[in-house]
Formats: sequence, C-alpha cells, structure tokens
Amino acid sequence: MQEGIREPHVVVVSEPTPDGGKAGVRTEVSRELAARMAVEGKARIATEEEAAGFRAEMAEGRRAAEEKLMQGKVQLAVISEAELRALKGSGKSKP
Repeated sequence: MQEGIREPHVVVVSEPTPDGGKAGVRTEVSRELAARMAVEGKARIATEEEAAGFRAEMAEGRRAAEEKLMQGKVQLAVISEAELRALKGSGKSKP
C-alpha cells in the first residue's frame, strides 16, 4: 500500500470506527501513516478534489491567522529630536 503512495504527505479522510472514530475528518499525514490507516480501515486516501479543498482551507486559515497576528502588532518609528522638531514645524500654517 505504501509503495502506491507517491507524495511524502497525504490527505486522508477518516472512516467510522467501533472505538468512536468519527467519519469524514480530513487530515494530512505521512505516507507511512496513511498506508497503515488505510490498511486498518481507519481512513481512506482522499480524492484529488478532497485533498485540494483541504489544503486550500488550511492555507486560508493560515493566512487569516497571520493577518490577525499582524493586526495586533504596534508599529513604532524612532526619530531624532531634530526630525521631531521638523515635523512639528511643518504643521504650522504660513500666512
């Protein structure tokens, strides 16, 4: 089974199991684990469409998390006293 899997990481879809395993949960695992889970009947190899959808969802989640992290960062600029005076002076209106 393992020899038939070409990628080093594979998306699998879980199957229901007597010990409470939930069907339909997608996850990415190593080729070795994917083969073992398939042989044991705990999961099946995802179709190309299922794998692409799963990876797209993961990429979107990662992007959203990074965006949220960036929103929480405060941007600071260190300027010299001379630059501060110049900024304060540029705000004065000229007659």
